[in-house]
Amino acid sequence: MSDQNDGKLNRLLAGLSDTGVVSSRWLRAHGYYSSLLARYVASGWLVSPARGVYMRKGGSLQWEGVVRTLQQTEGLSLRVGGRFALAWLGHEHYLRLGEAAVITLYGSDRLPGWVCNLPLVERVDYCGKGPFDLPVIPLTDETTDHALLDQGLERREAVPSVGLVCSTPERAMLELCNEASDAGGVYEVDALMQGMATLRPKRLETLLRHCHSIKAKRLFLALAERHGHAWFSHLTVNGLNLGRGKRSLVPGGRLHPKYQIVLPGDLDEQLG
Repeated sequence: MSDQNDGKLNRLLAGLSDTGVVSSRWLRAHGYYSSLLARYVASGWLVSPARGVYMRKGGSLQWEGVVRTLQQTEGLSLRVGGRFALAWLGHEHYLRLGEAAVITLYGSDRLPGWVCNLPLVERVDYCGKGPFDLPVIPLTDETTDHALLDQGLERREAVPSVGLVCSTPERAMLELCNEASDAGGVYEVDALMQGMATLRPKRLETLLRHCHSIKAKRLFLALAERHGHAWFSHLTVNGLNLGRGKRSLVPGGRLHPKYQIVLPGDLDEQLG
């Protein structure tokens, strides 16, 4: 192998963590063509865990490294949010025994096809843009923590020296409310809401103003008021667009008189 190619290989390996991957799209854009990659694989430097993606030989394929690649190397607006963000932040209520974890990613960019072909323990689920009209910002290390928090996002260390952008609990709860479509979804949100004693009202006000899902806002407010957390009394919702007419998530359920959303009539029994 020539000195020039040795240097390219060293630069590539230096930028790859033990859990990271790199796409063939990125490699081509940076001068690593198919013949050179085939040589790296044959020489035992790289392996291809799925078509269109490479990693260090001997590396450990983990979801954290994959998401880090999406945010940093690929520059995609894809963040950990909703249900998995809440579980990751320690707010998971249900244990789904026998089921693999599902990494719920939100963002304006589509999930590259190679992600779902990786032999990960977890399943990756792209959930779309989410229920907010906030501007898209880069999720790379150059974006400040303050800029992230303005959008209800935060940087969290996944494994040593690997930081990922995910939704704060306030944003993740609204994302989960938007995903709820039946009684089971409402039970889950309600159980999680019971433990949300430390949400920040100012941050919630900003997110509620930028949330375009009437269902998500009504469900969130109805369940938050039901559990009577101290922060709820500091939440200003005057002027918040809650739409008109009734919203029903559960046929034959009970209409919340204030927020005009039909919820299961047995919420208390579900909490146990």
